[in-house]
Amino acid sequence: MLYFVIVDRFADGDPANNTGVDVSAKGTFHGGDLKGLTAQLDEIESLGVNALWITPVVKNIPGFVTGAGFPDWGYHGYWADDFDALDPRFGTEADLKALVGEAHRRGIRVLLDVVYNHAGYESRYLKDPSTKGWLRSTETGCGEDDLTQCVAGLPDFKTERPEVASYLLARQISWAKRTGVDGFRLDTVKHVSHEFWKEHRQRTRAELGKGFFLLGEVWGGDAKVLDPWFEGDELDAGFDFGFQGSALAWAEGRGRTIAFDRYLSSREKVRSGYLLSHFLSSHDVPGALHQLGGDLDAFRLAAFLQLTASGIPCIYYGEEVGRKGGDWPDNRSDMPWGSRAVKPSSKEPRNEALRSEYVKLIGLRNAHPALRRGVHKGLETAGDVFVYERRDAASGDVVVLALNRSKEARPVDVPAPPEWSGPVREELSGTEAAVSNGRLTATLPPGGRAVWVAPKGQRGQRGQ
Repeated sequence: MLYFVIVDRFADGDPANNTGVDVSAKGTFHGGDLKGLTAQLDEIESLGVNALWITPVVKNIPGFVTGAGFPDWGYHGYWADDFDALDPRFGTEADLKALVGEAHRRGIRVLLDVVYNHAGYESRYLKDPSTKGWLRSTETGCGEDDLTQCVAGLPDFKTERPEVASYLLARQISWAKRTGVDGFRLDTVKHVSHEFWKEHRQRTRAELGKGFFLLGEVWGGDAKVLDPWFEGDELDAGFDFGFQGSALAWAEGRGRTIAFDRYLSSREKVRSGYLLSHFLSSHDVPGALHQLGGDLDAFRLAAFLQLTASGIPCIYYGEEVGRKGGDWPDNRSDMPWGSRAVKPSSKEPRNEALRSEYVKLIGLRNAHPALRRGVHKGLETAGDVFVYERRDAASGDVVVLALNRSKEARPVDVPAPPEWSGPVREELSGTEAAVSNGRLTATLPPGGRAVWVAPKGQRGQRGQ
């Protein structure tokens, strides 16, 4: 379970490093830093997540660009100016090491976002005669294919050149060695060659350990699109870009239930030993709650689908308390802290009831292997009620889940798992549902969600 934070937009722990901060402007730094994130780790731990992904923290370009129609700074970390230095607006190397140490003390692993494909606009790498030839740029000419294009006009590193690849690999691996991070989130993966990623995997394993985790962003990725990187063992996991659209479409009634059921089954085609990570919101796409027009009932359905699907659910900071976000750059707004004296803080209201639902669902996911890695089986896939089973053969764990997206109460009458013989508990409400003659029967209220789990004695020999 992964929690994703834009460091600058989460929490300010050291006002002394607030250079050029202006919380009233969308494209400026807002003051969030590593000390602030460390101070608020309890907020993340109490959700029940066990991994934290943070945006890049290397020194970014000192100025801004205006292509978006307003001054836009490198607060997000993706416009590197110096891979050897940590951006002082985020803190110090000691601060990063302290964050990792405190996260580990709470059982949370840390993934550091790294960029090998490009530098920032007008980066020093373009100005330094010794490195200028390392990059393609809009001035010198960019290619048109994935490997040689200048993504968003950013200077493109010629990672096919051994000296460039060696420099970049050495810098990022050194950060990991010195700070103890547990893995990398890899940006713009398809814009760097497979040869580079194979060398990257070899070196991270040799220098950082076999368990060092690599999560890659291949834009438009799914089980099929990501397979070339899995086949070559270049990544451990990749983002499933299809989940957001499919889940939101179902939640607001546009998508057919049987189509979404087939989509969930298709995710199991991922190569054995590799994982898909699925999100509802991110820094690169409009927020889920925004796309749903602020409909919290529909968002709750989508969150339920996300937190009960196999793979690695990725929660984008603040969506668990109802941060609506919006189109870019509003999808990168500040974390809502409500009445707490934490800056920067979004003025959006903080929905603690929604957060409690996240905590309960994440707790159930952590307790049930069937929710983390179980095989999907649709039980009712027509109309507005969706019922499905998740089963983990190794543990014998079986869970039946149901959602009702209609505005009316609807009955549920589906085949029960064969090992279930009596009443089963609905974990969200604490009520029981009947199991008789091999059928599970219940009633779902409008917008209802259910997680049915049998008593231990009915879970099969392996689950006892």
